[in-house]
Amino acid sequence: MLSKRVIAVARGRGLRSTGVVLSKNWQAASTYARHAQFHSSRLLQAETVKVPQMAESISEGTLRTFHKKPGDHVEADEEVATIETDKIDVSVNAPAAGTITELLASEEDTVAVGQDLFRFEPGEGGAAPSGEAPKETQSSESAEQLPKETKDTSEPSEQQVDKKLPEAPAPSQADKQGGGVKPDQGEAKKEVSSGKDVAKAAAKKDKEPVAQAPKVAGARNETRVKMNRMRLRIAERLKESQNAAASLTTFNEIDMFSLMDMRKKYKDEVLKVHDVKLGFMSAFAKASSLVLKEIPAANGSIEGDEIVYRDYVDLSVAVATPKGLVTPVVRNAEAMSFVEIEKEIASLGRKARDGKLTLEDMAGGTFTISNGGVFGSLYGTPIINLPQSAVLGMHAIKDRPVVVDGQIVIRPVMIVALTYDHRLLDGREAVTFLVKLKEYLEDPRKMLLA
Repeated sequence: MLSKRVIAVARGRGLRSTGVVLSKNWQAASTYARHAQFHSSRLLQAETVKVPQMAESISEGTLRTFHKKPGDHVEADEEVATIETDKIDVSVNAPAAGTITELLASEEDTVAVGQDLFRFEPGEGGAAPSGEAPKETQSSESAEQLPKETKDTSEPSEQQVDKKLPEAPAPSQADKQGGGVKPDQGEAKKEVSSGKDVAKAAAKKDKEPVAQAPKVAGARNETRVKMNRMRLRIAERLKESQNAAASLTTFNEIDMFSLMDMRKKYKDEVLKVHDVKLGFMSAFAKASSLVLKEIPAANGSIEGDEIVYRDYVDLSVAVATPKGLVTPVVRNAEAMSFVEIEKEIASLGRKARDGKLTLEDMAGGTFTISNGGVFGSLYGTPIINLPQSAVLGMHAIKDRPVVVDGQIVIRPVMIVALTYDHRLLDGREAVTFLVKLKEYLEDPRKMLLA
């Protein structure tokens, strides 16, 4: 006895439906093929970004952090990673707009110049929003669903009726009278509610504060932190200075009354006209430049068996940063005015605190000024920054009783220190340096006549 399906095939319906199914499946397959071809063409465009050349003397660094992760979109020249060296932090930027596809190194790894760092896929657009699926995916899904619907509708109506699910039984008379709830259903509901109560009680118990063990008085904990590359390099350089230079320090004190009076009188005008604060660093920098012209040995250095004298002054200004002390350079300070020096120092200070200093900002330097007075230092012996031959240390300003024209008066006084390399400077030159500096700063008008 033939079934309804066989009869339908005999009538030709099945063949026609099969042709429709094959046709739709072929369309779906072609859509997937186009989708795969689209993605393969995009993958071929992926680029690998390598560790950039940092400086002639720097061949490797520590990968401090990745600012992006796979799948993130980046703009052209946007910072992707930061590499820490013994001198500066180097930013690795995206060469073009695109999407990060893979990170090829881990944070805290030592990476060498030219090593593969990450891969990215060029392209202006970022990832598609989660609520919007690509057109190719939508069309492929519709192509998958269409053959099933065609197959069902192609069968005889009698067979479709047979495939319907059985309807739910109608409620009995007893259920209607009892509100449609059977006794066993009521018990089930009670069990569910009791289960919920147990869960609530457990959650409440978890929220209760757990009694912590009391801290032991006089605990002796230790924490070990790896030194960063900059700190290691600073330690190496300072020890090298101690071992190489014949360091000696001389002191003097400066009456800051005239300089403070000048600053008080003109600081508002300078801020209004030049948009920079007038501090003491510009006066000390300018006075030091003038004295270095008179005592060229303090601006020189020893190279082998020769002494190098310079007719220009490149001042290294010590700036404290979270990673360590850096000394960006104010170049040709002897040709600058007070305002120009203040602007340059403020600019270098911002770059140092933001970690944006370049090797060019710190290269060179013929003389260093270190201002420990901003931290409240009263006395100190600064360390020479090799290959320089001297460093000036500024300290805090304190009111002291001094004798002026036979009278004891209270004046603001700063102690200054000059640490010098005794191989190049004798005591006479070092003491003369501080005496000349004292004259210029106690009467700033002299700097106009120098």
